[in-house]
Amino acid sequence: MTSASVAGGRPRDPEVDRRITRAAVELFGEAGWSGFNVEAVARLAGVGKASVYLRWTTKVELLTDALTERLAPIADVDTGTLRGDLIELAKQVINLYVGDGGRAAQRIGLEAAAIPGVAEHYEALHQSQIRAARTIVRRGISRGEISPTASVTLLLDTLCGGAMMHAMSTPPQLRAQLAEDVDRYARQLVDFLLISIASSTE
Repeated sequence: MTSASVAGGRPRDPEVDRRITRAAVELFGEAGWSGFNVEAVARLAGVGKASVYLRWTTKVELLTDALTERLAPIADVDTGTLRGDLIELAKQVINLYVGDGGRAAQRIGLEAAAIPGVAEHYEALHQSQIRAARTIVRRGISRGEISPTASVTLLLDTLCGGAMMHAMSTPPQLRAQLAEDVDRYARQLVDFLLISIASSTE
């Protein structure tokens, strides 16, 4: 948490923390920054405003911590093969947008720059995700799994963009099915992409 625990008194209840951060992400996803406020978060979480302010002194701190805790991260995964790594990357992207925080993930990508105090945090997170993804592809090139002339940027734009659009364009009534089908779709997407890359570099 951004704010330190209050010294003395009763210990903090982790379940209340979870309810508040879950409500914060849900509210931000539904209403955006313009509709995001402590009162609404507290009401959605079923707690008093004092419980929120005990943990976070500003709504910027609350949103930053909630997004960090609730949105699935994009991280470097080394499975031993480029194909395996890219499948895991595609699954991470799909899960980011199809999970409970999916709408908030979409919102923060559009609104972060206009939210004082959140823009810097989001940019640092975004850059770390880009570095992780590029590390995966460069590792595949160093293993000789794809040509060194292959464009890292185009590969990742296609993979991540395809995974993101698939998740975002899935109708709400089919999202549960998509969540169960992530592995299959990720494999299909990666295999299509690797075949296309191999064909273009022959």
